[in-house]
Amino acid sequence: MHAALFAHLAFPSILLACVAALAAGTVDAMVGGGGLIQLPVLLFLLPHTPVLALGTNKLASLVGTSTAAGRYVRRTKVDWRSAAPMAGVALCGSLLGASCARLMPATVLDVVVLVAMVGIAIHLWRNKAVGVVERLRFHGAARIGVMAVGGVIIGFWDGLAGPGTGSLLIFFLVSAIGLEFVGASAVAKVVNCATNVGALLVFAPGGSVAWGLAAAMAVCNVSGALIGTALATSRGATFVRKVFFGVVSLLIVSLASKLAAG
Repeated sequence: MHAALFAHLAFPSILLACVAALAAGTVDAMVGGGGLIQLPVLLFLLPHTPVLALGTNKLASLVGTSTAAGRYVRRTKVDWRSAAPMAGVALCGSLLGASCARLMPATVLDVVVLVAMVGIAIHLWRNKAVGVVERLRFHGAARIGVMAVGGVIIGFWDGLAGPGTGSLLIFFLVSAIGLEFVGASAVAKVVNCATNVGALLVFAPGGSVAWGLAAAMAVCNVSGALIGTALATSRGATFVRKVFFGVVSLLIVSLASKLAAG
């Protein structure tokens, strides 16, 4: 039973997963992208059971993301009239994506994320003021509708695999909606909680979660989330934008290297 709870991993492997969870929680709370740190480590440790890696990643991420969301909500203003519907449709998209998770080859996912991250980096490089100041592009029902469309698409992606979901949410909220980075991070965490719940509703009943390993990683993920939210809310949008660009750049190098190595 103990071995099953920890996916039959030895202590050094569990420790590696926990260190990855701490780093992922810190980065994810600020700018998203934590899954691109945490999930590859789990896939490396559990190469023959990728769905178990996905489910375990979702549970650990949910606890950390919920912590970050709670701290953001207390420290920043969140427009719940648009954030709540976005979270609701994102949960539905995540349910559908998780149901399709077994059908998508990992290499295809890497290529999709790489292309998305390159596009994001180019856009941020060419538009240096994006996300520094809030400049809302939609209002009322139009904003709710646009955010809902983005929510269901990114929610589907999160349920399908999840890497880069937080970064994609923040980029969408900054570029398409016009939020500044700290406010976008707050909304992104709320929506990301919903997408994680949606994926877990599919993964958990099917036995695709190593509960002991997920619990250990969740503690580390929460610790990272506390560090990340404190940095983001105290240092402001300009700092978060720099971190976001740095993380996206590192993810591009990481994914390109992985694909080049086959």
